[in-house]
Amino acid sequence: MAHLRSRRWRALAVPVGLALTASFGFLPVAATAAPADAPASAGAQDGPELSYVVNTATDAGTVGQVKKAIVKAGGTVVTAHARIGVIVVHSANPDFARTIRTVEGVQSAGATRTAPLKAVTTTDAGKPEKVHEPRSAAALGAARVAGKEPLEPLQWDIPAIKADKAAKVDPGSGKVTVAVIDTGVDDTHPDLAPNFSARQSANCVGGVPDTRQGAWRPYNPDEDYHGTHVAGEIAAARNNVGVAGVAPGVKVSAIKVSEPETSLFYAESVVCAFVFAADHGVEVTNNSYFVDPWLFNCKDDPDQGAILDAVGRAAKYAQKKGAINVASAGNSAMDLAAKELTDASSPNDTTPVERTVDPATCLDVPTQLPGVVTVSATGPKALKSYYSNYGLNQIDVAGPGGDKYQVPDAPAKDGRILSTMPDGDYAYLQGTSMAGPHVAGVAALIKSKRPDASPQEIQWLLKAQADNPGCPTAPYDPDGDGKVNAECTGNKHINSFYGFGIVDALDAVTK
Repeated sequence: MAHLRSRRWRALAVPVGLALTASFGFLPVAATAAPADAPASAGAQDGPELSYVVNTATDAGTVGQVKKAIVKAGGTVVTAHARIGVIVVHSANPDFARTIRTVEGVQSAGATRTAPLKAVTTTDAGKPEKVHEPRSAAALGAARVAGKEPLEPLQWDIPAIKADKAAKVDPGSGKVTVAVIDTGVDDTHPDLAPNFSARQSANCVGGVPDTRQGAWRPYNPDEDYHGTHVAGEIAAARNNVGVAGVAPGVKVSAIKVSEPETSLFYAESVVCAFVFAADHGVEVTNNSYFVDPWLFNCKDDPDQGAILDAVGRAAKYAQKKGAINVASAGNSAMDLAAKELTDASSPNDTTPVERTVDPATCLDVPTQLPGVVTVSATGPKALKSYYSNYGLNQIDVAGPGGDKYQVPDAPAKDGRILSTMPDGDYAYLQGTSMAGPHVAGVAALIKSKRPDASPQEIQWLLKAQADNPGCPTAPYDPDGDGKVNAECTGNKHINSFYGFGIVDALDAVTK
């Protein structure tokens, strides 16, 4: 199996070491009022075709007038999310954004990418059709244990948050769905098929939901396996096959947002995903990614500010419709509460340029949006994972994400997270991408027990029930090289490494 593309996945999933079959490693920008029929600028088709988000007031009159102005400015409306005032546009006019920002009713507008658009094909959307037989527990080094799934002895993360004990009390309700906004999910996997919700699944790449059968599956199972791994961590069924999920009784759906070939997650796709999830009754969304091409979107940049605005509106819409949004904090080992940060990876769809960003005005989207549950990662020793971002008042809670330096006791022996892969397979991965799904699973258990709980109440319960190990008493040196890698600040109740603490699945179903 191929290595993950470093430009995309290094931020949220750290694919080091052994797989089981092979090794792999908001604030709107102010607009100047002008007539809604502002003319298109000269040379409207002189540049590469890009995708844009145009954010407006939500009344029908304003949306209609802005649509007309978009056409006159050399744009084509792809879709309009009128309820949140976000319009997705394609245009080859290099002056499109500047022109449309002057139109009355436009509150912010900007390009969602720096690379030209490529045609998106879904001719292979239904693959894979064939499922490989799951490998035996013996072949994977797991000894069968009565009352456990065949590979559960290799899952140190399940007992770490008491999810094994929770499953005996309440495995979660089939009336609760967690949407995996990601690279797609192979719903034919025998551990996922029993709990998969096709009616709440779609392919949102490009900004318009495609709900045809199988459209939500990975483009390339050998490379776009991230979402399938995440889905298994949340809701792999307890069916005497493979692994166990944190909430094995809830439903899981797939909303694919990653571009083919590049696996990049652009704003128009993510906006579509949040809106689709909200409109289809999803209770929890899992977001193990950042919105490309910017690791941080800065409010004072017109394009990045428009991305912040658009995705922020969509996430808020999902929350208002009853969904709690859970997001991974990132794998750059950054202190998100620092006075300034260095971003050397953006834009990641063309040529990155090193820049210094102010964390107060430049946000990692969606994880730092208001109301989103931000999750750091821990290893088998309940210590912050070496790669995990952190920060006082930036991290809400923590969850198992894996750490190659923290080796668990036998029989697991591997400090990373074992979960499902396309084609009926299983593999170990580590990253805050893996921590987020554990928290999403616990959130689903809380929602199962308290079906009337709001997203705000569920977030409060996640924090109140979490177990906080407190800041490490010894210097934080996860790789043992004698150098302190990070400073934990705060106290035993809330700190920069774990926020309010590591989530507790048993408390979620008993308290």
